[in-house]
Amino acid sequence: MQKVLSILVENTPGLLSHVSGLFSRRGYNIDSFSSGVTADPRFTRITIVTHGDEMILEQIEKQVAKLCDVVDVKTLDPKDSVTRELMLVKISARDTDRQSVLSICEIFHAKCVDVTKDSMVLEVTGRADKLNSFLDMLEDYDILELARTGLTGLTRGTKDVVMIDEDGKMHSL
Repeated sequence: MQKVLSILVENTPGLLSHVSGLFSRRGYNIDSFSSGVTADPRFTRITIVTHGDEMILEQIEKQVAKLCDVVDVKTLDPKDSVTRELMLVKISARDTDRQSVLSICEIFHAKCVDVTKDSMVLEVTGRADKLNSFLDMLEDYDILELARTGLTGLTRGTKDVVMIDEDGKMHSL
């Protein structure tokens, strides 16, 4: 089983190692880890994808919630959330290959973000299955480099939005 956790944390030095250290100390695996500052610079949102049986996943969520810098933990249910991943792919491509590569990009709503005489860098965002299908379509080209950001996401709607005032008090919308 897989679980996607959206974790709101106080933006303090060492917080990423603190969170990832919990996983390594307990022997839990992280499939994907992404983080970034929120609209409020006091806080960072971390998205972690992990897997295990139901008991392990429940334990992970409880342990994460106990960390001192953690403000809120949500499980991102695929039915009630929007998730995306960004991927950059550098392929070997000569001028005779470019039009067919651009046709593949058009199908996947990908962008060509850099071109040289012998390569192209392509950018695509979406769910993991879309990114994997995009890679399948590029199998006739040599992939020189590949970078994926890891999953990030938010729940749909406003029912579970937490606002934090200047005094650090949490309020629901």
